[in-house]
Amino acid sequence: MSRLIGCIVSLAAVSLAQGAQTTRPNVLIIVADDHRYEAYGAYGSKLAQTPNLDRLAASGVRFDRAYANSPMCTSSRQSFLTGRYPHAVGVTLLRHALDDEAWTLAERLREAGYRTGAFGKMHFNSSKRHGFEVHRTPREAQKRFREHGSDRPLPEGLDVLPPWRPFRDHARIWLNGFYRPLGRYDDDMPDTWYAREAISFMKAHADEPFFVQVGFHEPHSPFWFPVEFAGRYDPKDMPVPTPGPEDAGQIPKIFVDLTHEDKQGIIASYHTSVAFLDLNVGRVLSVLDELNLADNTLVVYLGDHGYHLGEHGRFEKHCFYERAVRAPLVMRFPGRIQAGASTEALVEFVDIAPTVLDYLGVPFDRDEGPVRDLHGFSLQPLVEGRISAVRDAVFSEYQPTEEAMIRTERYKLIYGTSNDDVNWLGYEPVERPRGPEVKLFDLARDPEEMHNAARDPAKAQIVSVLLDKLVEKYRRISPKGEPPPPDLSRLEFLDWAIAPRNVPGRGK
Repeated sequence: MSRLIGCIVSLAAVSLAQGAQTTRPNVLIIVADDHRYEAYGAYGSKLAQTPNLDRLAASGVRFDRAYANSPMCTSSRQSFLTGRYPHAVGVTLLRHALDDEAWTLAERLREAGYRTGAFGKMHFNSSKRHGFEVHRTPREAQKRFREHGSDRPLPEGLDVLPPWRPFRDHARIWLNGFYRPLGRYDDDMPDTWYAREAISFMKAHADEPFFVQVGFHEPHSPFWFPVEFAGRYDPKDMPVPTPGPEDAGQIPKIFVDLTHEDKQGIIASYHTSVAFLDLNVGRVLSVLDELNLADNTLVVYLGDHGYHLGEHGRFEKHCFYERAVRAPLVMRFPGRIQAGASTEALVEFVDIAPTVLDYLGVPFDRDEGPVRDLHGFSLQPLVEGRISAVRDAVFSEYQPTEEAMIRTERYKLIYGTSNDDVNWLGYEPVERPRGPEVKLFDLARDPEEMHNAARDPAKAQIVSVLLDKLVEKYRRISPKGEPPPPDLSRLEFLDWAIAPRNVPGRGK
């Protein structure tokens, strides 16, 4: 791996020298909320209506095994924007705010002379912009609609979504099991406004290098879509997965009494929301063609993590089954990335920041001030076929329930701590785990993760090796501001490492 890092640094230096003689590339990162890889036509979906996203994948590289470093919005987004693991950057819970000292991709590019704009969901949880000159926020979108509203009446008799009240209303309501539109037309949707604001920013700075990040709401529950998209799917056509033989105890209680029809409505709503997402992705991409900037813009598309649509009895993320942590990741850079390429190499979202910097020829380190370590690797050598892998395992963590995952080519190990006082965020399972819990899935033989192989004595050595890998990850990269304590057993150390910080009575 040290040889790979040396290669990347050399490439960055060469690219920087070349960049002085040519127009500097732009960067456009588009982030969807809760977009699972199985709801994307280019990933093989027969249900997804994603023509714009499919064209993006056809003109770039598709990463078939890309993993979020946390199955939760806030920690995943701040992790890939900083190129650092959630526990190291200090954003491990839903309401955590990114510190001033955190070094973001936007700050590095702004220092390098880029114009920077963020549009939509960023999950900063504060008024700070972290390197973005402009941030058009969800609060602004709400205020704009309250003040201007719409002068178009809704169709007579149309049922629309009620206010979103998760965990207070029945899950069939806040997960849109009734399959209803938001009650707005396309022109009045927040995501449409974000797309148009991003387009205006790119047009205003077309003659300067820019970094734009667009964070769409869709397809997060309650799976918003406008009136024009109502009826895109027939819920009765939606297939509903059957939970596995070991799933009963781990299903969140709030989902247990969803009916088959409820689930079909939820699945139809989700896919309709994805179709609306695709419309706005197309709008943002089209301006690059209009401005003749497509050939000089690195485009990155990702879902901030995955989502379950009934698999294992779940309709959320917040766990480490494949559909929760594996998400779509596509990159396009004409002339630099081969069109229609794909890779099954294991990659992580912390790889995004170093990859962007590498393609732009911007050095990883700042000209002044301390070096800020990046935990990922540039994917440029992988995309160009000079290497076949960047790592032998991927890592993800979820501090609310104090769990962490390590996944190799064949096996996935999930460790849950011995602490009973965890925050289920409303998703408490039918049966709470008691004491430390280890799960092992043999993904070669059990790709749907239906059987916990950790119970098999013949797998004890594999479990031990993967636990050691997890320990090594946390020993090498400690939680923010805390050196590893001495003289702890393996499981005691993991309990310490995975515990959430900034919680009264629980660590810092």
